[in-house]
Amino acid sequence: MILSNEAIQAAIDEGRLVITPEPLPRRPGTGDECPYQTSAVDLRLGNEISVYREPGIPVTVDLTAGRFREYAAAAMEPRTITTSQPWILEPNTFILGRTHERVALPLQAALNRSLAARVEGKSSYARCGLLVHFTAPTIHAGFEGTVTLEIINLGKYKISLRPLMPICQLIIEEVGGIPFRNEGQFQGQSRPGGQS
Repeated sequence: MILSNEAIQAAIDEGRLVITPEPLPRRPGTGDECPYQTSAVDLRLGNEISVYREPGIPVTVDLTAGRFREYAAAAMEPRTITTSQPWILEPNTFILGRTHERVALPLQAALNRSLAARVEGKSSYARCGLLVHFTAPTIHAGFEGTVTLEIINLGKYKISLRPLMPICQLIIEEVGGIPFRNEGQFQGQSRPGGQS
């Protein structure tokens, strides 16, 4: 079941969902910049992105080898963006970003319920050719950290990416039953690409 905006706020109030800093205004419909949609809450772009280094030689990535953190550290370099110095995303260019907000979906065995989430792009941005988090939208129950975002410009024009711009929406879902803890490779991440 997908939570409504009121149910999302209730989950935050109850500690079943933690978003830091908490979306403001706290109640839907109280201001022009309300981050809540009817069944989602907007998350904002953080100030750090990761871009691919230009390879000196042709590279083939073996996806079956795992170890994405090692690959990201070798293949990508972090960049800081500011309001006055945004990242200009060229057409047909892929980067990793992260959310400004940290998200936690604590396992709550005592309550016999937990939450999971999906990250989706924003339709208004997609109409400009900007795809955000397009291949791996699932955030599992028990996750805590910033959300790494896969960002690509499939449009014809350059797109400016600035920190704190609403970049994606978080859709919250109830989990049937209580899952056992399985630490994912990106648990606790605070930088794009899964670096801690």
